[in-house]
Amino acid sequence: MKNDMTSERLEAFSDGVLAIIITIMVLELEAPKEYTIEALFEILPTFISYLVSFLYVSIYWVSHHQLFKIAKKINGQILWTNLHLLFWLSVIPFTTDWIGDGNHHSDIIPVVLYGFVLLMSQLSFLLLRSSIVKIHGKTSQVGSYLSGNSIDFICVLTYIIGLYLVFLNTYIAMTIFLLVGILKVIELKSISKKIQSRGYGFFSN
Repeated sequence: MKNDMTSERLEAFSDGVLAIIITIMVLELEAPKEYTIEALFEILPTFISYLVSFLYVSIYWVSHHQLFKIAKKINGQILWTNLHLLFWLSVIPFTTDWIGDGNHHSDIIPVVLYGFVLLMSQLSFLLLRSSIVKIHGKTSQVGSYLSGNSIDFICVLTYIIGLYLVFLNTYIAMTIFLLVGILKVIELKSISKKIQSRGYGFFSN
C-alpha cells in the first residue's frame, strides 16, 4: 500500500508545542521587586537556567525542521516517536523553573532531573531520527544524511558524565550540559552543510 501520509500536520503541531514551551518558560521569569543591581543578581540563576533551556528548545526546533526538510515519508511509528520527543521537551519548563527558583540551582535533585530530561530529549530525538531512517532505508539519501554521526554518541556520553558530576558540583554539571548544547549546534551546522551539498536548500521550498 502506498504511504500517503505527509508531515505538514506533524510539523505544525510540533511547532505549536515548542512555541508553547518557550512561552511557558518566559512567563516564569519574574522581574526583580527592587530596582537595584543586587536584586538583578539575585535572579541571575533563574535567567541562566532560562537561557540554557531556551538554547536547547531552539536547537530541537531547528533540528526538527531540518529533519523533516529531507524526510519524504512518515508513518505511525514516526508520529508516536515525535510525540515521545515532545513529551520530554514539554518537561523542560518544569525543571527549568525548579533549578532557577531560589537556591535550588545548587541542589542535587533538581539539577539531576534537569540533566535527565535533557538526556531523554536527546535519546528520543535519536529514536525519531532512527524511525525516519528506517522507513527510507539506510542506503537512501536520507539514511546517508542521518546515519553514523559520532557527535550523537559524544552528546549522550557527555550527558551521563554531567549527571555523575552533579553529585560533586552542580555548577560543573550545568556547564557540562551547556557544552552539550554547543556540540549540538556544531552537529546542526555539519548536517546542514551535508544537506546543502546534495542540492537541498535548507530554507528553500
